[in-house]
Order: sequence, then structure tokens, then C-alpha cells
Amino acid sequence: MQIDDLLITENQLSTRLNKSVHEQRRGEFSLLLAMLSHDALDFSQFHLPKTELEDVIITDDALRKQLGVGPKQLLAPDKFDMLIGQHNASLLISAGERSGMNDIKLNHCLNPEPLFIRDDVTHIPLNIIDNCELAVRRRIKNTETQLSNPAMDAAAFYDHLNNDALHEPLHLVTA
Repeated sequence: MQIDDLLITENQLSTRLNKSVHEQRRGEFSLLLAMLSHDALDFSQFHLPKTELEDVIITDDALRKQLGVGPKQLLAPDKFDMLIGQHNASLLISAGERSGMNDIKLNHCLNPEPLFIRDDVTHIPLNIIDNCELAVRRRIKNTETQLSNPAMDAAAFYDHLNNDALHEPLHLVTA
């Protein structure tokens, strides 16, 4: 057995491991495995052949046009709108129940409505607030008026330290 170059990956062995197993040459099999690199980054799966891809950036709109997909559904409208889906009830009433649902589905595919009626991350729906404990509801209600880190009157704090007066309370400014 003669190896021309430094043995790093099992791809360099081609079928030698297979032949040594079938011919029951355990010594050669062990030697070949011992000569392989022990670094996992040298394994063949990390050195797959790479083809150069065209650096084409396909935008979402171009892909939608190419696939023939309808318009993109918005997460929320630009302005607060409680009237989203108002015309769906009229479609159900005017047509029969079965054809009305088909009309609604078709209208949604052609002109999708936003998923939410408002674009406000901090909004908590009232039914969720009503389900919270009283302390949590009070905290949510007062978050606008409370400061998360109230400012401290530094002059009063240092006066308090200098006077060593334990009976005088610290003064916090919450404005």
C-alpha cells in the first residue's frame, strides 16, 4: 500500500477502505483510519463542492409577480381603522350563506385585509386587562403616570449622609 500525499479526508482513500474490509485486512483498515485527520473541520462534509451562484436578489414583489400570487397582506393599516371587514357582513346577508363565504374568500385573496386594526405595540386589549389581577390592572393603568426609575434629590441625600440624622426621611423627586 502506497499513499502519494498527506492523508486528510476519506475521499482521498476512494475505495481502499471498502477493499480492505472485503479482503479482511484489518491492519490496513486500522492504519488507514488512524492516518486520517482527527480535526472535524477536515471531514469531507465540510468541503463539499461549491458552485458559484449568480448574485441575483429577488425582491418579494418580483417573486409574487413571478409566481402569480396576489397582493401582500398587511399586518396593520397605516391609520387606526375599526371598519376593517365591515362589508363582509353585507356579503353574507345579500348572497346565500354558502356563496357569501365564497365571495368573502375571493375578496380576501384579491384585496387582503390587514391582520390587526391598529399598529401599536404597547396596546393591550381590554379583555386581557380585565382578566388580570387587581394589582396588575392598577400597575398597567398607572404606567403612564409613574416613572420606572424616579430621580433622587442628590443634595438632600448628601445632606442626610453628612448630618447622620437617621430620623429624617430621604426626599425623592418624582417629576
